[in-house]
Amino acid sequence: MPPARHALRILLLTAFAAALLGRLAATTEVMYADGLRYVAGAQAVARGDWKTSVVRAVDHPAYPVAIAAAHGVLGLEDGPQGWQTAAQVVSVIAGAMLVPPLYLVALELFGPTAAWLACLLTFLVPTTGHVLADVLSEGVFLLFWTWGCWSALRFFREGAARWLVPTIAFAGLAYLTRPEGLLLPAALAATLLLTPLAASLRLPRGAWFRATALVVVGPLLVVGPYVAMKGGIGTKPAVARLLGTAPKSAATAIERERPLDADQTAMKAFAMAWRGMYRAVQTAVTPFLLALAAFGLYRRGAARDDGQTRGRLFVAIVGVAWMLALVRLYATGGYCTPRHALILALPLLAAAAHGLARLAEGLGDRLTARPPETRRLARGLTCAAGLAIVVAGWGSQTLAPINADYNGYRAAGDWLAAHAPPDAKVFDLKGWALYYGRRPGYSFADYGEAADDPKLGYLVAHEAFLIGEWPYCDTVRALVDGRSPIASFPAVRRKGVARVHVFELAPGLARSGPAPGSAATH
Repeated sequence: MPPARHALRILLLTAFAAALLGRLAATTEVMYADGLRYVAGAQAVARGDWKTSVVRAVDHPAYPVAIAAAHGVLGLEDGPQGWQTAAQVVSVIAGAMLVPPLYLVALELFGPTAAWLACLLTFLVPTTGHVLADVLSEGVFLLFWTWGCWSALRFFREGAARWLVPTIAFAGLAYLTRPEGLLLPAALAATLLLTPLAASLRLPRGAWFRATALVVVGPLLVVGPYVAMKGGIGTKPAVARLLGTAPKSAATAIERERPLDADQTAMKAFAMAWRGMYRAVQTAVTPFLLALAAFGLYRRGAARDDGQTRGRLFVAIVGVAWMLALVRLYATGGYCTPRHALILALPLLAAAAHGLARLAEGLGDRLTARPPETRRLARGLTCAAGLAIVVAGWGSQTLAPINADYNGYRAAGDWLAAHAPPDAKVFDLKGWALYYGRRPGYSFADYGEAADDPKLGYLVAHEAFLIGEWPYCDTVRALVDGRSPIASFPAVRRKGVARVHVFELAPGLARSGPAPGSAATH
């Protein structure tokens, strides 16, 4: 296929991705809770507080730095919406720019038909769009990660060490966005170690030694200073648990999906971890496309050359390593979400695209007696039918507003901004009402200190926190102490939407707005 045709496909697919992500971002009222940390980091960058934003930060700095830059360049207001907009602009741009490397990786692995189908499928499934349009670092991370994977595939195809320079550079940028970026050079090293074991995998001796030296020295030069400054690969608790440098989460830890059973055996924990990993991958890919991916991998055909064989080995090592990492994430922390599975989901979606392309080719081959135009039409209709199944089955979820079930926290924050004194502390485990209301207070990180604060004036919580079995739910109930809410959002209960209540804990604090009794209260 002429390069110009590939370029046109990439341009059209990028425009589609940008339109979809832009629409999702425009309809977002409440960012994902983790986004609050990224915005706080970006605000620290904007203040020039590099100790808070880089040295002591839990999150890696690339995404917060990009948010701060976007906020300054766009001249946005220094308020909750301005910072959220800046963060989503960065995410949407990174998500749309993900199309070229996605296309090139699928082209390298499966061919031109799978390349454009892979890009479409990636953005048609709900998880991808909702993650890439939200205030999350995955978009920037996956942009660097996927370019790094493509340049690694080019290295394995050609055996030219020059391709490792961009690979290591992109791996470094990916690591400066999220700690899992180090998986890329680790997978490169593992693949290089295995290539001498089979004739179809071997590189020329000189190329192998040059590549090995680059893969060892390059990451040390690129990310070594940051690792030395931080004192480790990452400071996130999940990373420490994953590496075994920290104990497993407590049985009732905040991050767990559900409390750990007291009598849970190691075998049961292992089975639950694998089930949690599979559920996350299945949700990220969708059951239909996961089945199609299995078919695509089964019908992948023989490698075109030794370079593609090496590339397939590299992708397999990445996939298996990340699958095992997700299992350990669940086993040690009690959670594994679809967004954590995106490293594995993207190549599986490319495999699903290849599976759909092979089905289309098979149908065309059955029509050998028909004119070529009829066979092309049959292949095109088969691909269209596969896309239609995805749109019909998951399109409404893909287009659904992001985090809409928690929009009540945004309304509660607006209520606090209008009614609560500027110095009144607010107890809000989720942190959204604190952010949108621009009020100080307590969230998950320090909720145990709230009860002793005489300036604690308000508590914001949705109903699950009032009836849950977790320790922090006990704290919520103790603080509420039988009080009735002075405001609830939405005012009328709606199915599938968390109803958020505002409780006044210290009526003696002067209000900065009218007393309850408006339409927002009951």
